[in-house]
Amino acid sequence: MLGFLVNEKEVKELEYVLKREMEEILFDIGDERMEKVVKRALEERYHILFRLFKRIAPPVECGKYMWKKTKRKDKK
Repeated sequence: MLGFLVNEKEVKELEYVLKREMEEILFDIGDERMEKVVKRALEERYHILFRLFKRIAPPVECGKYMWKKTKRKDKK
């Protein structure tokens, strides 16, 4: 297990960076032109970032970024 110490300002900066990255991934996944393989890689990255985000963000903020499974046109 690894750990590191951060102050409150650094925690806020980490929250901001993680939120922006997760929002960008969600936007990219919504693009219909993107291949399934790329979308799957983005989903995996999103889950990794969300697990990190859960460790530093308040529970109310985490709820906003929980993965919402939606029916895709490519799945039947």
